[in-house]
Amino acid sequence: MAAFHAAGSAAPYAGLKVVELAEDVGGEFLGRMLAEMGADVIKAEPPAGSPTRALGPFAKHVESPDTSLTFWLYNSNKRSVVVDLEKGAEAALAPLLAGADIFIVTLQPARLKALDLDLDRLSARYPRLIIASMTPYGLTGPWADYRSSNLVALAGGGPLNMCGYDDHSIPPINPGGDQAYHAATAFAHIGVLVALLHRQQTGEGQLLDVSMHGANAVNQELGNPFWFYNGVNVQRQTCRHAQPVMTQSAMFACADGHYVYYTLILGDTRAWNVLVEWMDEMGLAAMLTDPEYQDIKFRQDNFHQIQELVECFFLVQDGHDAYLEGQRRGLPIGIMNTPEDLLDDEHLQAREFFVKVDMGPEQGEILFPGDSYRFSAFGSVPRRRAPRLGEHTSEFLEDVAA
Repeated sequence: MAAFHAAGSAAPYAGLKVVELAEDVGGEFLGRMLAEMGADVIKAEPPAGSPTRALGPFAKHVESPDTSLTFWLYNSNKRSVVVDLEKGAEAALAPLLAGADIFIVTLQPARLKALDLDLDRLSARYPRLIIASMTPYGLTGPWADYRSSNLVALAGGGPLNMCGYDDHSIPPINPGGDQAYHAATAFAHIGVLVALLHRQQTGEGQLLDVSMHGANAVNQELGNPFWFYNGVNVQRQTCRHAQPVMTQSAMFACADGHYVYYTLILGDTRAWNVLVEWMDEMGLAAMLTDPEYQDIKFRQDNFHQIQELVECFFLVQDGHDAYLEGQRRGLPIGIMNTPEDLLDDEHLQAREFFVKVDMGPEQGEILFPGDSYRFSAFGSVPRRRAPRLGEHTSEFLEDVAA
């Protein structure tokens, strides 16, 4: 096994200077991804601070620009510089953009126009600069200045229609977790990488136009292929993949109140025999050991009885024990963790995924998610706390003056 985080090796984006003018978590997440791999990310904030500083929850229930947990998550490893764009945006950004490699900007066209901030003009002024524009609907088109949010993007792009419960009298359910923004971030990161490769070959920067609406329109798992090839819509289903037809439940309650996700594939004879052997060892296989259950069609015809027995089988076990034993036997089974369960997850602990970050004397040390990537040829970048509003303004001005 290769050694990860090679000692003394530079991080992947070491030496890159990034300016981030982001008003949503999508642009901020892209900045964080670049920062955690070594880029120097300078977050340009208005005097009142980034809008995400006002998003809760807040540390110790104290609302302030420097206590938002949302802001902490998306802005670690960055520097904060206050920039007043209302007094001449391009002039205010000039000290930041001079020598910058990447400019992340989430302002929509009308807002750019109001500030007289022309991205094409910036591209001409800074020919090596890669401008990553991330907006709800892109820089062009009839919806370019429409307002959006994570939920609006999931709805308009289509993924929301696949999220919910078996009972279709209940409307679709927001999956949460800023997934619409994250989808746009993933596409933007890929685009930035391609632009960096192009610049390496030609010396030229470029303008990258990323639409959150477009990113989510192709982020529909099975929804698109079923429609394109079969002309059918998938149906939302409780805790399982949306399919054109309703499938059996894959969530099983356990004795300790936890759930396991077990994919009961009746057509897989090997997996079927492993499950029946396990159930038989616990005295719960009942008639499933009868010869007729070796026939796939028979199993399918008697699915409901099988499902009920499997439900009983898991109800007499603790979730974690069933998960580990099922995996030991090679079955596709997983434990459903709550967020707080992850802090005690033995696998994440063994990989030292969560890291302590010093938040200062008022907050002390708290746990943050660790590296999103592990490279055998690059060094690791220590996780640093998110910057306080304007924390690095004086430092940056001194650097510029020097």
